[in-house]
Amino acid sequence: MDSALLIHRLHFAFTATFHYLFPQLTMGLALLIVVLKTLALRTGNEIYNQSARFWAKIFGINFILGVVTGIPMEFEFGTNWSHFARVTGGVIGQPLVMEGVFSFFLESAFLGLFLFGEKRLSPKGHWWAAFLVFFGSWLSGYFIIVTDAWMQHPVAFQRAADGSFQVISFWGLLLNPWAILQYAHNMSGAVITGAFVMAGVGAYYLLEGKFTDHARVFVRVGVIAGFIFSALQIFPTGDLHGKYMARYQPVTTAAMEGLFKTENGAPMVILGQPDEEHQRIDNPLVVNKVLSFLIYGTSTAEVKGLNEFPKDQWPTNIPLLYYSYHIMAGLGTIFIAVMAAAAFLLWRKKLYESRWLLWIIMLCLPLPYIANTAGWMTAEIGRQPWLVYGLMRTSAGYSKYVHAGNGLFTLLGFMGLYTVLAILFLVLVNREIAHGPSAATENVNAGNPYTVA
Repeated sequence: MDSALLIHRLHFAFTATFHYLFPQLTMGLALLIVVLKTLALRTGNEIYNQSARFWAKIFGINFILGVVTGIPMEFEFGTNWSHFARVTGGVIGQPLVMEGVFSFFLESAFLGLFLFGEKRLSPKGHWWAAFLVFFGSWLSGYFIIVTDAWMQHPVAFQRAADGSFQVISFWGLLLNPWAILQYAHNMSGAVITGAFVMAGVGAYYLLEGKFTDHARVFVRVGVIAGFIFSALQIFPTGDLHGKYMARYQPVTTAAMEGLFKTENGAPMVILGQPDEEHQRIDNPLVVNKVLSFLIYGTSTAEVKGLNEFPKDQWPTNIPLLYYSYHIMAGLGTIFIAVMAAAAFLLWRKKLYESRWLLWIIMLCLPLPYIANTAGWMTAEIGRQPWLVYGLMRTSAGYSKYVHAGNGLFTLLGFMGLYTVLAILFLVLVNREIAHGPSAATENVNAGNPYTVA
């Protein structure tokens, strides 16, 4: 691989991966804050309002870091991927502009009203501000997903005389079936992140014996949302997306599963190490015929292996793709197990006293970030060697006149700057968590622990 191409890929991979640490939490918290505000309106309990106010502060800090780390990615299309931007700008430019003009400004404007307008707005008006922040953040996510989905499954376009791609159906672009499935799967992942963060902070407070009334609300809302969306992440969103991928990107599916040879009644590999040179899985732990059943609904169906496709169409890093997919799937299974156990104990009114499970919930807090990162790595590595699947190779899209040394210099600069931003983020969030939702209403061991939550 050309050294400049490698650097440009690493450059965008680093900035995109670091950036998405923040939107996944804002999109997940946006929904949960609306839930808290709805509970406040329905019950009149001020603890729900205080809880929403606390998480709005975390949301605000996270939102700012998301904006700061997201803007450079727009410029990287021109600096690192100029040929790709020139050829595909007529398509991907439209959803990207709509994301900025409509959803980003909607989200940021009403975030200001939500954070600073509580005393000036009626309770219902403040609820609407929270809802529009949620709507703006999820609309923003959809426009970004539409852009990526077109690269995965290009639709509603034609080639102009100069070779560029142009949209022929605006609604065809926006309603790309791949985008709808990918969006549902992605947003359930974002809510899982928000749920585990909320429940994890609540578990920390309960273990420390601080802000217990608020902590019970955090744990209850986080566990219920986490259980629901962990289940949705597997079925139907993950199931339908996997079946659609098997139909339109069968080579990607084969690489994800480490399936080198076509098989009838293909097994699903739980564990193992892909050996690309010998085209096999070492030390495999498999469940026979399950892959065929999951994709085609019958245990005897034929699943195409990598041997059915030319090697120049194989994903360029099969081991990394394989491990990313299995990390994502494995963590998704853990999320189901943890949240199901927590939901059961919540139903039995034993969760708040079950310190062993509170410890597990708290320690699981970083895992959704890993799972979401692994999921996006699966999607993007799986698309290789294509920038636009089947139409434009990655090697044809980068900026040929930006040399490897220049790309490496700016990559190192970004790494240093983003390290500073990460430290600043952790300091600010830690300060808010230490201060708590409402120091004035701290009440340790107050009454029945299930009266509020």
